[in-house]
Amino acid sequence: MTDEMVRAENVHKSFGSLEVLKGIDLVVRPGEVCCVLGPSGSGKSTFLRCINHLEKINAGRIFVDGDLIGYRERGGKLHELKEKEVAAQRRAIGMVFQRFNLFPHMTVLQNVMEAPCRVKRENKNEVRDRAAALLDRVGLADKIDGYPSQLSGGQQQRVAIARALAMRPKLMLFDEPTSALDPELVGEVLDVMKDLARDGMTMVVVTHEIGFAREVGDSLIFMDGGVVVEQGPPREVIGNPQQERTQAFLSKVL
Repeated sequence: MTDEMVRAENVHKSFGSLEVLKGIDLVVRPGEVCCVLGPSGSGKSTFLRCINHLEKINAGRIFVDGDLIGYRERGGKLHELKEKEVAAQRRAIGMVFQRFNLFPHMTVLQNVMEAPCRVKRENKNEVRDRAAALLDRVGLADKIDGYPSQLSGGQQQRVAIARALAMRPKLMLFDEPTSALDPELVGEVLDVMKDLARDGMTMVVVTHEIGFAREVGDSLIFMDGGVVVEQGPPREVIGNPQQERTQAFLSKVL
């Protein structure tokens, strides 16, 4: 393990003529929770998707635990890895989206077991035990034989977190994991994330939950217009923002 779990260097990303990321630099240490704030369209989710190469970057480099993600460097040039190699890198990176994307025809337990059994070809009995333990951990031990359609949004999102953890990732990415939930269900998902943070899971969390960022985050970056406008310890950035753009954003959401 390196002393940096994530390192982004001058990351650029465009969709056609629209430049979405304009040179993002970021370092996240092992065991750190990095929260990413910013208005819609600031590039937060795109940047998160670049970390596990769901989006290909146009310039710069992203490393996870010392490995260059998505590319091999030869003679100063980047060559994209084959899909199989990218998939192998992705196995170490868990991702939880706004939408839960659970398989509707599978039970809760089967949803959590699917990737370790199919992708990693792990022993089914061992995976079943681990999946059951993870569902217990996220407070859903009584739902393992249920189907996604029988669960609330908050419960489905907790299954999605258990599913990501079942692959035993070294890094977890959360893309606004509570934004699709009814307000009263947000807390149960944040509680699971707080528990993960206490256990030392390295996390990059794109969120609008200012309280979570302040309480749980070790570092915070505020993005707007495809750049990092301000970064620092969450309590400092939220409590005493230095940049006008950060001040304007926080004044609307606090």
